[in-house]
Amino acid sequence: MFKREIIDRKDVVLRPVSPVHAAAPVLEPGLWEKNDPFLVMMEDRFQQGAFDVHPHRGMETVTFVIDGAIEHYDSHTGERGVLGPGDVQWMTAGSGVVHNEVPPQGVTAHVLQLWVNLPRDKKMTTPRYQNLKGADMPVRQEKGAKIRVFSGSSRGVVSETLNHVPVTMVEVNVEPGVSVSQDLPGSYQGFLYILEGSGVFGRNEVKASKGQVLRLGEGREPESEIGIAATAPLRLVLFAGEPLREPVVARGPFVMNTEEEILQAYRDFREGTFLRS
Repeated sequence: MFKREIIDRKDVVLRPVSPVHAAAPVLEPGLWEKNDPFLVMMEDRFQQGAFDVHPHRGMETVTFVIDGAIEHYDSHTGERGVLGPGDVQWMTAGSGVVHNEVPPQGVTAHVLQLWVNLPRDKKMTTPRYQNLKGADMPVRQEKGAKIRVFSGSSRGVVSETLNHVPVTMVEVNVEPGVSVSQDLPGSYQGFLYILEGSGVFGRNEVKASKGQVLRLGEGREPESEIGIAATAPLRLVLFAGEPLREPVVARGPFVMNTEEEILQAYRDFREGTFLRS
């Protein structure tokens, strides 16, 4: 099995956006080919008032709660849910949703939100919400290591999460002095983000610690793996997926394939036909 390298390491530093919101890009927008099938990932620490009700079309959001809690509400379907530490919401916007994510009064939420692109033939698919409670997710357990599988698989431990684009998402916890690896199809592009601790990563043994994002090198062969060795109690999330290799046109909360499709999304939203399109 081909052992992947780490080809990039970057610090992620939260900066104030408002008195109730601090944020930083983990994956910066605009690097469509480099990040494919992912679009952007933000780390946010926020309280009530940071975000208002907003629309989406043509993509998915994957929201991982690091700490605190968020209450989700979809103003069209009435869909509601509360997510706590270690939980994930996998929201498929498809043809259109209008929703918000709000911490309870007095609570500070600390989250990661990843945007996953949808393929051309799924841009206008029926919206879908999957609330993935961390305690209910399948776990791969090894001595000194626990890998929670939110999407995809890890050494034969398979998640039932539904995907329009094949994506592996795992949360990895490793004790100091322990090594573990995560298997991935060789065609997947991906990255990992360190939430706590430090370690040594990849075939080229890159050292990294809390608040750093590491980009995975190419798989090159049909099957690949990324090595992880903890030097301090380590917690990270890893995302990898099959590239779509399609054109991306993104404006605000909408992600489509052409400029005309973006303009149509804005027209639909302004004219009140967004949720019926």
